[in-house]
Amino acid sequence: MQEPVPEPVQEFTKVESIFVRHRNCLMVRAEFTPIFTDYYLHLMDIGERHPEDLDTTLKDLHAVLTLLLTARPWAETIAWTANLRAPRVNFFATGSSVHEYITGRLFTKDVREPDRNSLYSQTTTQGKEPRTSTIEIDTSDPLEWLQHFYDQSEQRPGRAFKLPNDTYVLIAAQPDFDKEWFEGLNAGQVAKITDDEQIKALETRRFKFACGCSLERILPTLSAWKGKPDELFGDESKLVLQCPRCAKKYLINRDDLGKETEQKDLD
Repeated sequence: MQEPVPEPVQEFTKVESIFVRHRNCLMVRAEFTPIFTDYYLHLMDIGERHPEDLDTTLKDLHAVLTLLLTARPWAETIAWTANLRAPRVNFFATGSSVHEYITGRLFTKDVREPDRNSLYSQTTTQGKEPRTSTIEIDTSDPLEWLQHFYDQSEQRPGRAFKLPNDTYVLIAAQPDFDKEWFEGLNAGQVAKITDDEQIKALETRRFKFACGCSLERILPTLSAWKGKPDELFGDESKLVLQCPRCAKKYLINRDDLGKETEQKDLD
């Protein structure tokens, strides 16, 4: 008997926005297997492998930030950095609702030990000054970070749920929401909302794991050393430059430092 051919993995993660009628809540949900697949391919490409607990946390962070980007207005880029005491590590993720990408990385070396666990959020809209906020967090769970973010920055409740098959769901309260229903939700009920509740599909977005970095876009960060390569290279003929957003490594030589490159927005 011929073995069944497995379904191909989609190249993008489809993120659905759904309004739950009579409950006055927004539901944003997605199955993140495509993003997680590309994330692991990226780790292979840069030669990194994370401990399982840190890896899971970073994937959860990618998922909840993608859901938040979809729930927020268009034309935003959001970056989150979680600075934790134990383990002493920084989790970073950033994404754009315009370009529909998400990326991120871990910082495990030379991480300053903070007085408390903190989540730093920066939201950028083209033509406006970035908006920043700092939220104290008491767990290492990005799903709970999202809830704290909604409570403090959005000034309304929001809850995230992790379901089987790499599926994540955000439930965000809207004006006159059903508070008792919202607070009583569990993962099993969330999984059946589209069957049990009256809903209205609003929009669908397509997100990918991608950074968009390149040597040409990163070289301008070394502009301070232009004309004085000896101070930068020392006795070395080549240096490794790492993307601050996705940790991809680029090999540069002295000739690269002298190239005229145009500063480009990584977004």
